[in-house]
Amino acid sequence: MTQTLSSERIADLLRPAAQQIDVRVVEETGSTNADLLAALPSLTAPRLLIAKSQTAGRGRAGREWMSAPGRSLTFSLAWKFSLPVHALVGVPLAVGVSIAESLAMFNVPVRLKWPNDVLHEGRKLAGILIESAAAGHVPHDASWAVAGIGINIALSDSMSAEIGRPVANIPWLAELDQDMLMATLASGLAEALVQFEHEGLAAFTARWNALHAYTGQAVVILDNGKVLHEGVAVGVDDIGRFVLDTPAGRKVVMAGDVSLRPKG
Repeated sequence: MTQTLSSERIADLLRPAAQQIDVRVVEETGSTNADLLAALPSLTAPRLLIAKSQTAGRGRAGREWMSAPGRSLTFSLAWKFSLPVHALVGVPLAVGVSIAESLAMFNVPVRLKWPNDVLHEGRKLAGILIESAAAGHVPHDASWAVAGIGINIALSDSMSAEIGRPVANIPWLAELDQDMLMATLASGLAEALVQFEHEGLAAFTARWNALHAYTGQAVVILDNGKVLHEGVAVGVDDIGRFVLDTPAGRKVVMAGDVSLRPKG
């Protein structure tokens, strides 16, 4: 990467909605999400934690997130909402839209895969893990969301083989000013989370569906490797459920631990 990540410079480059964020860069950690979750009781402002190397990254449902120093961006943003935890159910979709729109500013066209993946040319470019916790003295009057994001920038073919699935490889992204890239991503996240608090997921549904990777395609919904539903993908509704048309009629699916795959 051409620009060493600098917390001071990233903070200087943030857009207004994100200027309250406390930006921290560490050389190495196990998991940026785990670090921020542990820090929540002492946080007084949103915090962005960026790890140059992450050794125990986590994906959805406890899966391992593999990354490589200098070949990926791994970061988490802790953000406090004046909303109860149950109102955050659509945050992963809003974050996906934000990441896609920010990457488009760098001429990286991406599509979204429900519920939490960002694809480039059909390959996984980024994954999103949202973890939440109640906050405030009155139960359920506020909550924290920790949004963990891993972006594959220039992973080698051998690492893609180790991961066991095709992953995106955009080497020229590593040649960009990484502080500017990181500040753009963080600013977009802040703007999206402010909008989510005031308008809810409905503000993002049409944008998510416009970026949906599988609209009109045959897909299967898997639960622990077994087919739960199959049909033609429609998109997401205003409460974040995935919608598909099946021979038995229209079905809606909540995220849980299910996975979406193109049929065949």
